[in-house]
Amino acid sequence: MKLTVLGACGSWPDQGTALSGYLIQHEGYNLWVDCGSGTMANLQKYISIAAVDAMIITHEHADHCVDVYPLFYARYYNRQGEDGMPLFIPKGFDERMMSLLSEESVEGFHIGFDVHEVVPEESFEAGPFAITSHPMAHLGLPALGFRISANGTTLAYTGDTGPSPHVTELAREADVFMAEATYQDRDQLTAFHLSARQAAVAARNAESKQLILTHLLPSHDKDVSRGEAADEYDGPIKVAVEGMQIDFDGDDAR
Repeated sequence: MKLTVLGACGSWPDQGTALSGYLIQHEGYNLWVDCGSGTMANLQKYISIAAVDAMIITHEHADHCVDVYPLFYARYYNRQGEDGMPLFIPKGFDERMMSLLSEESVEGFHIGFDVHEVVPEESFEAGPFAITSHPMAHLGLPALGFRISANGTTLAYTGDTGPSPHVTELAREADVFMAEATYQDRDQLTAFHLSARQAAVAARNAESKQLILTHLLPSHDKDVSRGEAADEYDGPIKVAVEGMQIDFDGDDAR
């Protein structure tokens, strides 16, 4: 299983960067997880639009989902890919997505994509991946984190969330726990995002084997976030940056 970071900025992009998005690959299957602005452009550095086999969106905020629209336009109207691509989204999100499309495009969207609305604690498969959803605490929205497993390896990804016991359960003994880490100690913390320290506490309590901090605000020093996480968690810590690749069956690719 291989992870490629397509974008990792939280809320808004830094110069020349993209928002949340990740490509997860195994046995030739390409799973795109979250698709914030700029991630579709970066995706094409690695695979073609037609090669996307399935997509997961964690919640409805724009920095995690807006590139689903250009993906739809390219695949459906320009025929860059087969119809019926599986699209997994939180329950209730489909109707909200459709509010931005014309009546014609709404019909086309549900031809181009096979939309599955996922509820918390639901398990499903996408190609070689076994996936389970977990409820996250994010402004009362239907927001989900996902455990994605293949070949005996599990990646746990929060999407956006505040502190919650569900975060620890999501990360339980995961080989890689990729956690949003929007805040640092100097910030006024909220109930709907994690700080780097809070993400690390969850990783420690869950006995995760590796921690990747993502969704950092562009204005924050990554080394500070890494240092605050290291105060709480003594396993390997990385900060997600565009182009970072990790091959779980071997060494880091980049």
